Amino acid sequence: MSSATIRYAYLKGQTWLYRRNYPKDVATLLGTQALKQSLKTSDAKVARQRAAEVNARYDETVEQVLSCATTLPQTTTAAGGAWTTPSERALASLRATLQHSDPVQYQVQVQPKQTVQDAARAYLMIRQQELRSGGFKSVRYSIELFQSKYAGMTLSTLGRDEGREFLTLISQLSPFVGKSQKTRGLSLDAAVAWSRSADKRRITGRTQRRIWSQVKHWLDWCVYEGELETNPFASVRFETKVRYHPYAVPTGDEVRAMLKQDDQHIGHVMQVCLLTGMRAGEAVGLLREDLVAKGNLGRFFHVRPNELRLLKTDAAERQVPVHSMLDTVLDQLPKAGPLFPDLTVREVTKRFATLRKRLDLERPGLVFHSTRKWFITQCERTGVPEHFTASLVGHKSARSENGITYSIYSAGISDEQKRGIVDQIRLPQ
Repeated sequence: MSSATIRYAYLKGQTWLYRRNYPKDVATLLGTQALKQSLKTSDAKVARQRAAEVNARYDETVEQVLSCATTLPQTTTAAGGAWTTPSERALASLRATLQHSDPVQYQVQVQPKQTVQDAARAYLMIRQQELRSGGFKSVRYSIELFQSKYAGMTLSTLGRDEGREFLTLISQLSPFVGKSQKTRGLSLDAAVAWSRSADKRRITGRTQRRIWSQVKHWLDWCVYEGELETNPFASVRFETKVRYHPYAVPTGDEVRAMLKQDDQHIGHVMQVCLLTGMRAGEAVGLLREDLVAKGNLGRFFHVRPNELRLLKTDAAERQVPVHSMLDTVLDQLPKAGPLFPDLTVREVTKRFATLRKRLDLERPGLVFHSTRKWFITQCERTGVPEHFTASLVGHKSARSENGITYSIYSAGISDEQKRGIVDQIRLPQ
């Protein structure tokens, strides 16, 4: 059942929530824009009854504020019982505003409107707890770029003009902004000025869209928190064309040349990724305890969250056979704890770029993540079904040949099938 079937209520996760905006004059007195409350149930029938009770309390509150009454609605209705927890902030504001007031004339203490800077700071504090460091860094960059330009404005004064202006400005940014100490922490205006004088290249449409969507998500959050009635940028269209640049697949000669270097820093992790299809973060986060013995099927890597790293999606947790060519590699790695204790994803990508440059393999899309694409390509060329490969590499939307989402109707391929697929992969000699 959808949230539209219960007026002013919606289902979030497994719990029904109630939200109803106050009239503007009432909101001014209460110091809050809306009555928000959990209905503390996942049952739609119960939620409908409780929403009716909250609606009654809402109407009573609005009536009392408009009539300047000095009494307050009860904090718990007889019908509601222990489940109902009205907004204490709203009720406290009502008491403070109406107590000892003249029934006809009274002073209204208007709450200061929240500024862009304050709202951005509050949002980032929450997102820091929810996101991994890489994701949070991206969100923080976008939000701080916006608030560096509009920090002093109140949220309610933001409009379409600011949205269009922001889009125009970020389209003028150089891809090298923030990549050096000199450009790190620049305001939006300063970054645009530096970009015009220092470099003619501009960030891609994809990067612009990411910045724009992160700023709009923050404004959606402001609406949800009751700081805004609507997202002022909702009707501002992002019109820059986004051109996708897929990762390149290394050729046999390129793989051979890279492995021949036997790089002391990333040589081993590169072999693991080529022969398992792991992401760089999954590989450098492997622990010795993640090696699982399965009798005559040999050892498997158990890719799972641990103290070193989380996973990109739930589907990323999986077990991948250890290729026979990796046995000698694993014998050289630590016998306990992290297999690659001195490596991070950042270090891997930087060293791969150095290796690529040394071998004169500079071409668009050839990055360390290309090792994963090489594995997937080898599976495809040996006739492995797409949904089998997806199970091995941890893709979220594995679909079978008839187009049905694979994970809904299947427990997945067997360990024997996984072993057979991986053993077919051969590194170029």
